[in-house]
This record gives sequence, structure tokens and C-alpha cells, in this order.
Amino acid sequence: MTLHWGILATGNIARTFAAGVRRSATGALVAVASRTQAAADAFADQFNIPKRHAPYEALLADPDVEAVYISTPHPMHAEWAIKAAEAGKHILCEKPLALNYPQAQAVVEAAREHDVFLMEAFMYRCHPQTARLVELIRQRVIGDIGVIHATFSFHARVGPEHRLVSNALGGGGILDVGCYPVSMARLLAGAALGRDFADPIRVSGAGKLHPLTGVDEYAVGVLEFEGGIIAQVAAGVMLNQRSVVHIFGTEGEILVTSPWVPARHGGVTDIVVQRRGESKQVIEVKSDAWLYAIEADVVAHNIARRQAPPPAMSWDDSLGNMRALDQWRRAIGLTYAQEKADAPEMKLTVSRRPLARRANHRMPYGQIVGLDKPISRLILGVDNQEDIAHASMMCDAFFEHGGNTFDTAFIYGSGKHEVLLGQWMSNRGIREQVVILDKGAHTPFCTPEDLTRQLLISLERLQTDYVDIYMLHRDNPQVPVGEFVDVLNEHHRAGRIRIFGGSNWTIERLEAANAYAAERGLQGFSAVSNNFSLARMIQAPWEGCLSASTPEFRAWLTQTQMPLFPWSSQARGFFLDDTLPDFNADPERVRCWFSDDNFERLRRARELAAKRQVLPINIALAYVLHQPFPTFPLIGPRTLRELLTSLPALDVALTPDEVKWLNLGA
Repeated sequence: MTLHWGILATGNIARTFAAGVRRSATGALVAVASRTQAAADAFADQFNIPKRHAPYEALLADPDVEAVYISTPHPMHAEWAIKAAEAGKHILCEKPLALNYPQAQAVVEAAREHDVFLMEAFMYRCHPQTARLVELIRQRVIGDIGVIHATFSFHARVGPEHRLVSNALGGGGILDVGCYPVSMARLLAGAALGRDFADPIRVSGAGKLHPLTGVDEYAVGVLEFEGGIIAQVAAGVMLNQRSVVHIFGTEGEILVTSPWVPARHGGVTDIVVQRRGESKQVIEVKSDAWLYAIEADVVAHNIARRQAPPPAMSWDDSLGNMRALDQWRRAIGLTYAQEKADAPEMKLTVSRRPLARRANHRMPYGQIVGLDKPISRLILGVDNQEDIAHASMMCDAFFEHGGNTFDTAFIYGSGKHEVLLGQWMSNRGIREQVVILDKGAHTPFCTPEDLTRQLLISLERLQTDYVDIYMLHRDNPQVPVGEFVDVLNEHHRAGRIRIFGGSNWTIERLEAANAYAAERGLQGFSAVSNNFSLARMIQAPWEGCLSASTPEFRAWLTQTQMPLFPWSSQARGFFLDDTLPDFNADPERVRCWFSDDNFERLRRARELAAKRQVLPINIALAYVLHQPFPTFPLIGPRTLRELLTSLPALDVALTPDEVKWLNLGA
């Protein structure tokens, strides 16, 4: 086969790749694009490329281009990878795949949605030396792996405007070359553990930051893995270090002297094995092909699979690598200017476009008396996002798919998540297009006075003068219910709250609150937010939590038609594929949801999911959506993949008999 390549951007690494493609068995260079026509013409002349484009969009519109090699500076990788996927082009993207882990998630999901090949261009992962190294680790040639040393570092004598140390261009050692040792450590730890790769359970580090630009001149990280495996990784762009990989096991050690650019133009590379008490063994790995030609051929041979097999970088491998790099950068205090909350780049989506709903989104909406906005039937929890980049990517995706309602609380992240949601709304300029469900007065601060104090702080964090729905996060039976109703009405009259309700409240207290309000012509509770899911809550995840899944509560909700905003609507992972009776990886899942009757519900959900060709979690979420009373399930995805795999629940229609069968089996 012949794969027709277009090269997007014309820097030095693009020249290296172009030379490799010309010596590959499968590749043909048909087009190149640069920001200027002159640069595109000069590059094309050098490599005898027939089509020359400016700007980049013209390359993506070229029907002769099948695959795109993206070699822009780091901050532009995600934008052009997403746009290439949307254009139906297969993608080889220079490392790192994106500036950070949230952006990388958006790239991977774009490739998945548009059904194109995607690989992060770690050329060393495609070379037979790396495959041989993995084989030696799997064979336990040096016993159990204990410590991995991996370094990629050099001293570039450049000024602060150079891309290697430019903050605006994502410079610094960690992103430019630290991604190599991190990827190697994860690869080798995975091989030692019997997997394709492993993600660290902890990342720490230290580094020296450039005095003018703030990027890392050099840095050292420590990655801790399962099984007691520890990796020390080092990177630098302004310090020479010995760029090798050294692996230490219980029975010896392995040294790779040229791990990152093995035999660039073909030839022999060495892996040195020193077993305890034995003579040193030099394992030669020979390859006649150029390094970048091998990489181009790996892409071509795996187009149909959409991913390359290990040790080349799979999508999950790239995501794990980006997350580890984020953790390393966080450990040394490096955040790029464009990642900061008020940066101009944060006003746009990852693809560098204004935020907009997709025309073909399938989100249904409901209405609650007292609110002049529709409420999306699914509500996104803003309670676990790590930073503004993560929060923006998740909230953008939810909004693009029709979601307009966001749940957060005063106590989440000690206020961090209200701040992130508020900054996202401000950056996007969409406050009036969204519904905010905020909660306050959590135990032990569940009093009318604390409610007022926290609400005013929450409004400041959220950068708004009102919340659409306000929930008491807990109840305090020691406080007469009328005192809560009075203070909530005070804030309603002041315009700080549109409607309000209670989270983790009993039927008796809800009825008492609304009776008190009705007697005095006040606004009562408009909604409740207790747990409700297909799986029965055996034990509460947190103290003071209540379920609305009991027969009594179901009957009351059906009779009153009180809207329910159920948390843990998918039972916090119970309906995932790994849930089996002997599962112990998540003690909370076991404690809160494991019971014989719940495993029967899981069995029925899996049976129906197989018939409908959806996931069991989609059946579980559809069950919550198909109750005889209004429901607006809260979902708490940690990743973009988790969010997107929840949305198909919206397309699952259940009959009343199916709803009953899922719950009771009758």
C-alpha cells in the first residue's frame, strides 16, 4: 500500500520526518503546508513535494492527502489534530500530543468520533530496539524490576524567545524531552507488571525554572508504580546529562545507551545486560530502515486498526503519559501562561473556536415552575476537575452536546470547583444560557446563618449575582424547618435564588417545609436531591446521605411529582464491566453497592444492554430517566470518555415494564 502524506508545519523535525517518509516502504509525500506560502514552497522544493499550501487549512482540504504529520509548536498540536480528524485525515502528531492532559482527551475523542488513525510520534517506540527491551523485561532477564533511571537532556544555548524556553510555545525540558523518559518508564513498568504500560500512582519532582520565561530549564521526577517499582526521570533543555535508560532488577541491570534515537539512519544498536555473577552480555539489535521511515510504516500498516499496537503509542498510553507530565509539571510549579484561568486562550475551546451547541445534539430538557430556563435532563457535576483546563474541556463538551445545567457546592474542593465553574462561565460569556445548581450549609454548618454566609461567598466565587437552583446540602433537624424556609425566601426575594430545595432531606422534613411555606404564602421547596439509582444504596458514601430509592420515597415522588435531582445516578461505577463479586479495586464501590439484589440488577442491566447494543451504565442511567416522576440525574464523569459514554443513555427508551423488571426482576 501507499499512504499519501501531508506535512503540517515546516520546522526542523518536519524535515527529519520528510526525509524518513522518502525512505519508507509505504509513504509518499504529496503536500506540505506552512503559515506562509514562501515557507511551504521552500520546504516542498527541498523534498520534491508537488503540492504546497498556505495556510494550514488548505492542507486539510486537499483530497489527495490521506494522513497528516503535525509538527507545529506544542500549544498548537491539539487544535490541528482535532481539525485534521474533522477533515477525515489520519494523524501522526509530534510529541507531546497536546499541551496538557485535558487537551489530549479532546484530541483522542475527536479521532474516535471521526474514525481516523491517531498516534503520538514517539519514534523510538516504533524501533525494534524498544520491542526487544520490552521482551527482556517480560522474560524477567534481570528478575523483578525495582528502579528505572531514564534521562533525556541537552544544553541548548538559546535566548528566551527560542521555542525551547518560550512560555508561549510550551517550552521547557519536561514537555520537549521529558515526555520520552516518562513514556519509557511507564512502558517498562507495564512490561514488568504484565501490561502494555502502567500509570504511576504518585508523581513528585523538582526543577529549575528559567528566570525570564518560567519554563523548566531542567527537572527531575519520581514516578511510583505498583509492585514497588520506582522510576527516576530527568529532562533538560539547558543542562547536559547522560541520556540513557538504566534498569535495575533483583538479578541484575540493563543499560540502553541510545534509547531515544536508535540508529537514525539504520544500523546496529546495543542493549547491555549485566546479570548478577555473570559476564556482561551485549545484545545487538539491527535494523536496515531509517528510524523515521519505520515510524511512517507503522502508521501505514495500522490505518485500518486506527491505533498502532504496543510498544507504539496507543491512545490510552498517550493519555496516561500526558497526565503524568501534568503531574510532574505541577510538582515543580510550572503552569503555562495560556493555561491560567484568565488567559485569552481560555476563552476558546481546545480547537480554538468559540463555544457552540452542536446542531445534532440529542439532549432533552425539562421545566420546573419558578425557573424561566429549560433544564437539561442530565446535569454535569463540577466537583472533581483539577484545574481550569480540565474544567473548561469538560464543561465545553457537555455544553456542545446540549447540556446546560451544572451542579457544584460550597464545600467542593474547599471552594475550588465553584471558582472553576464561575471562571468558565465568565470566559465563555454564557451565564444566561446555563442553569447553576449550587449547594451550601453542609453539616456541621447547617444553620440559617451559615447558609447566608456561604451563599454570598458562593456567588462571589461563581462570578454571578444569582443561582438558578439552590439546595441545602444537608438538613439539621435541630433547626425548626421554618427558619430555613424564611431565610431561603429572603434570598429569593433579593434575587439571589430563583428556586430552592434540599439535598439529603427526609419526606417528613420536606412536607413540613412546604406546609410552613403554604401557610404563610411563601415559596416552598421546588426540588429534592437525594441518591437514586438502579442499584440500591447499601451504605451511604458520606455521612448524612439519604436515598430516595425506597418504595415509600418513590411513591411520594410519584404522588407529588416533586422533581428529583439524583446524585450517584449511575451508582458510582457499579455498572462498569469490572464489577464482579470478587472485585476489590475500589473499596467504596464494594461497601456502598455490593449486595445480592444489586448483582441481580447488574445482571439484568447487562442482559438488556446486550440486546440494545449499549453499555450497562446506559441502561442504568436510562432507568433513572424513565421514572414516573421528573428526574434530572447528576453525573460526575472524571474524563471526557466517561462523559461521552454516558450520553447514549439519552437514546435508550424503556417501557414501564422494563423499568419494573430492571429493579425487581418481575
